[in-house]
Formats: sequence, C-alpha cells, structure tokens
Amino acid sequence: MTTSRVLISGAGVAGPALALGLRRRGFDVTIVERAPTLREGGYKVDVRGAGTEVLKRLGVYDVCRAHDCGMKQITYVNKAGRPFAALPASLLMGRRGDDIELMRGDIGRIFHDATAADVEYVFGDSITGLTDDGEGVDVTFERGAARRFDYVVGADGLHSNTRRLAFGEVEPVHLGAYISIFTVPNHLGIDRDEVMFFRPGRLVFAYAMGSDQPAKVGMTFASPPVGHDRRAVAAQKALVKAAFQGLGWETDRFLASIDAADDFYFDSLSQVEMPSWSAGRVVLLGDAAHCPSPASGQGTSLALVGAHLLAEQLGTPGGLAEYERRMRPYVEKNMEFGRKMAKDMVPGGRLQIALRNYGMRTLKYHPRKEQVIDKILAPMHEAANAVTL
Repeated sequence: MTTSRVLISGAGVAGPALALGLRRRGFDVTIVERAPTLREGGYKVDVRGAGTEVLKRLGVYDVCRAHDCGMKQITYVNKAGRPFAALPASLLMGRRGDDIELMRGDIGRIFHDATAADVEYVFGDSITGLTDDGEGVDVTFERGAARRFDYVVGADGLHSNTRRLAFGEVEPVHLGAYISIFTVPNHLGIDRDEVMFFRPGRLVFAYAMGSDQPAKVGMTFASPPVGHDRRAVAAQKALVKAAFQGLGWETDRFLASIDAADDFYFDSLSQVEMPSWSAGRVVLLGDAAHCPSPASGQGTSLALVGAHLLAEQLGTPGGLAEYERRMRPYVEKNMEFGRKMAKDMVPGGRLQIALRNYGMRTLKYHPRKEQVIDKILAPMHEAANAVTL
C-alpha cells in the first residue's frame, strides 16, 4: 500500500496541528512556509471549549497549559491614565474550565516541536502553481523543484496563497476596523495585567507577562477599507500613527517605539466566507477557509478543531465533504459571534464609551456579577462548543 503524501502550506498553528494528526494515521507530510524560520512571538490567543479538547487528544494540552499567559486582571484607564475599573481577567474574558490563553508563538512552537522529527518542513518557499489531475496534485514552488502530492492543504491564513491558486481571488469581508499589534518597552511595569483605553472609534490596549518583560500593544480603529499594501510595513506604521497620534494616555509613547518594532502586525478585521472549502484534492483549513476575525477570539480554536476533523477524514471516501459537514455549523456560530464582537470592540461615540465605562466601574459592586458576565458571554461559550468531536 502506497503512503499518501500531503503538502500543507503554512507552519502557523493549523498546519502543524493537522500534520500531527495525519502522521498518526501514517501519512507522509510536508509543510511549506513562506517565512524563513518559524514565526516567534505574536499576540496572545485563546483556546476554548472544543479547542481545548483537541489539544488533549493531540497530547499537547499539558505543555500548552505550562505556557499559559496567566493574565490576572483587566484594568480600564481614562485619558489621563488613571484607572477607574479593574476586574479579574478570568471572569471578564470568559475563561472557564480547561480554557487557556497563550502566546501565538508558543503554541506554534509546541506543535512544531511535536512534529519536527517526522514531518518535512520547508521554510523560505511558497507554492506558485497547482495542477490537479484527479489522482494527485502537481505543485510548483517559488524556489524548490516541482513535486507531486496526493493532497494539498492551504493553512496559510486570511490572505491564503493556496486559496487564490485553487479558487481564484476571494476578497475577505471587511468588518469596519483595522488592528495593529507590536512590542514596546514595558515602561509601565505591567505584570500580567491588560490595560484598556477607549476613545471614539479607537481602542488601545497593552499587556505583559511580567514587569521585566516587554509589553504588547494593540491599537484598533474604525475605518472603511484603506486599500493598504500588505507588504509595505512603513506605510502601515504611518497609518497607525496618523490614527492614534495625540489620543491620550500612553499612546504617543507607544507610537514612539513603533518604528523599532520588528514584530509589527497590521491587518483589517475581516472574515473569509467560502461556499466550499475543497476543490478536487486541494482543501482549505483554518483562517484560509473561514477566518472569523481576531475580534471573535475563536480563530485558534477553529483551526485546531478543523485540523482534528480533517486529519480524521482526509483520504477516506467522501472525507472532504464530511469534514465540511461537521465543521460548517461550528464555523457559522463563530462567524456570527465574530461579527458581533467586531461591532462591540471599537466604540462609536462618547456616549457609548461613557455607558461602557460606567458599566465597568460599577460591575465589581454588583452582587451577581458572575451571573451578569455569564449571560453576556453565553454566545461565546455556545459558539466555542458548537461541534461534536
């Protein structure tokens, strides 16, 4: 019996998680990644509900748990930097049971290390062509020699190159805002605290894993599509500066460090909506197939669950259709939640901010604050568990 060969584009989280599941079924797996090395750092991500169950089934939950960010509280500050509310992070961010929060670079490294011994990784290269003849896929690369695989999986994110080659141009659906995240010196001495600052159409947040660790700063602003060049980093930094200069709190000081940040991230809050996630022997996974937007907080869990289900079904009769049938309801719930959160993430005006601030300021005195938060976050927990593994 010939071993099936699978090419996965993307060495983030979804691709290596799929590789781990496929290797257990005896597949021969290659991962190609455009970046020259494994991407380190990044922002913190949540794994909830069904996503945590996948981590357990793949045997990496305990090591992921050891890298948990352990955020202690969420603090809200005004324009002058004075705190006016602080609540436990586990309560406000909806962590329940075995849910965890860890840096994207950490979970990526964990899956890489779990697969490096028996998965071929090719860094610094990307797919340039796909020819599917029904029995296999001939693949050409930017740098490497052409090769043939039984299946090709696109796990290469929101702006998936694999998706473009197999399905044509698919324009992500803009949700009305942009987000930037980058590392700055932790001059505030933040220690496992996430500090939030709202202005009309703007959100600034900062967090750190310890007072002696660098801080991550996020800046989100409402905007129609700006048509930015995804590879023109200097121009993206200029957009962020223009949107936040003089806003108050520590914003200008954060912006003073933006040019030195080598991990600068900028993109729209967008979703990917596809009528089908497979075309012949090419199939999409994670954000490439169904990005729910960072506002949902569910992208990593969707990627993990999708990797688990695809690893079960790939190569079986009707397997790609079954993968999609089981994933669709779960994805749709989380897409709906992502659209809602994108609207709530960036406040529209001063009245909305005043009402939000009042709610945060008084919530800690509410005798049933846990029940209040549970009711608010019920749609998130429903979405996080809307799949049977």
